[in-house]
Amino acid sequence: MARRDDDGDTGEEPFEAELAELAQQDDPAIEFYGGTAVSALPIGLFIVWAIVQSGLFGISDTTGLVIGMLLSLIVGMLFVRGNWKGYANTIFEGMTQRVAATAIVAWLWAGMFASTLQAGGFVDGLVWAATALDVGAALFPAATFILAALLATGIGTGYGTAVAFTTLFFPAGVLLGANPVLVFGAILSGAVFGDNLAPVSDTTIVSAVTQDADIGGVVASRFKYAIVPAMIAFVAYVVAGNLMPGIEVAGQAREIFVESANPAGLLHLVSMGVVIATAVRGRHIVEAISWGLIVAVAFNLLFDLAPPADMLLFRAPARSGVAEAVAWLPIVEIAGSGESPGVAGSLYSGAAGFFPLIVLTLLIVAGARIMIRGGGFAALQEWLLSTVATSVTRAETTMVLGTAAVNAMITINTAAEIAIAPYISTIGRRFNLNGYRRANILDANTSALGYIFPWAGGVLVGIAAMQGLPGQYAWFEPSMMVNPVAVVPYVFHGWLLVATFLFAAWTGFGREYVSDREAGEVGRV
Repeated sequence: MARRDDDGDTGEEPFEAELAELAQQDDPAIEFYGGTAVSALPIGLFIVWAIVQSGLFGISDTTGLVIGMLLSLIVGMLFVRGNWKGYANTIFEGMTQRVAATAIVAWLWAGMFASTLQAGGFVDGLVWAATALDVGAALFPAATFILAALLATGIGTGYGTAVAFTTLFFPAGVLLGANPVLVFGAILSGAVFGDNLAPVSDTTIVSAVTQDADIGGVVASRFKYAIVPAMIAFVAYVVAGNLMPGIEVAGQAREIFVESANPAGLLHLVSMGVVIATAVRGRHIVEAISWGLIVAVAFNLLFDLAPPADMLLFRAPARSGVAEAVAWLPIVEIAGSGESPGVAGSLYSGAAGFFPLIVLTLLIVAGARIMIRGGGFAALQEWLLSTVATSVTRAETTMVLGTAAVNAMITINTAAEIAIAPYISTIGRRFNLNGYRRANILDANTSALGYIFPWAGGVLVGIAAMQGLPGQYAWFEPSMMVNPVAVVPYVFHGWLLVATFLFAAWTGFGREYVSDREAGEVGRV
């Protein structure tokens, strides 16, 4: 998520402060029976839980993952030496990290925005456009990848892109006959591209700041790494789209939806354009999405795309005298027999759908903090430095694989990037690698793997958005949702980006030393 302020400041100082704090881990703050490796137990147990729940049992339930992380934290506490107070305080410390709040804000705002566009018939407009332009099931995943990549690059948040495209493009693709797993993979691939390349992405900013490189130079230097995998991924989605069949939507329901698809929903392309244009101008992503949301609500009302109650509704109990007095308002109604009082509408559902994921994210970041305080990260990094990274080729290879390992343990890609950044900086300086090279290795692999692992934040946020679709469309059945394990092989751009940097490490492609080019001042954007 972009964090550029109105005066152009990209906000590096908070990240530098977090990094300085993370680097001060010479003596573990928490001691475990069995040594520093046991500090990874909570995260390790959670990963096992996620694999069993999603991979073996096929249950895509975020709340179930929350329970798994809670139990993992409890088990980890049983191995603490001495007083458990430090362990408990570290949980609180981890849950208040800014990196978690950054992702959460992106999810909430993007959820409200996407759900409001959905209420305004944007999916109808997409179906109409795809039918009119003859973009069939075979080409839909490839088109989705390109459009998701453009949005993510423009607004600087892959998470927000995953939310919006899963809410809007995913049901359109399923209805048109595209393979659901492939469409979801294309969405995640587009999010990877934008997270990696966008100048205002948090991962871009962190990678530049932590490696003492200027953001503009980093983005310019990484384009060659990003564009070739993107081109190959596009071709792969075209080929796979022709080979992989979709889910057969009930014939009559599909025909009715396609025939009644209204092009008026495409007016919300303007709403999305407002978000992109505002973000590109350097405004904070919260401001950018807020302006897009305002435009979306206005369009829904002015062009009769959605009634006010579809966006916000107060359903009050019959005994509420105040509610009866103002029941003439379009956003107030009295709950009927069998109806539960409450708040409804796209603004409510768009945000509320991510509440379980928010709790899960906070707990996972807390688990990662325990591993840091317990010395697990430091021990892993020291072992890699002293044993594995004995040449520049092996050093860059371990930088790639080390980043992968950390991303497997920390679901929020920015948090994983901050955790591994000191190691990347240390080993890179040891072999005199240029700051741009270090930043590119760090960012590309963090961006990619943050949308590949089944328990990664980028995947889970898409699954969370997907879980609201059965309630939005009568034809959308729960069986049409994607298991996060199933999508792993189809995040083509993510895998190709990792492969690109392994190739670069083994062959020296693009390798730059400090003597080749000096990275500019961090503050120069």
